[in-house]
Amino acid sequence: METKELVIRVTPKTAGIYESASEQDRRKFDALLSLRLSEAADPARPIKQIIREASKESQKRGLTEEILKEILNER
Repeated sequence: METKELVIRVTPKTAGIYESASEQDRRKFDALLSLRLSEAADPARPIKQIIREASKESQKRGLTEEILKEILNER
């Protein structure tokens, strides 16, 4: 798959998480962001709907607010 480098603005904490991630995790983050941006650009699906669906999917897979905070604080 062809890719193109893109510069985006994120919080310093988010940048730190990305910068300290392994190359494998960075590729996963890149793929996830690419997918989410593509979905958000679909005029048939409002961004709020996409966020709700992602949240529900994460909860189904066992991700709780506490686990998410723990993951983010590990970096």
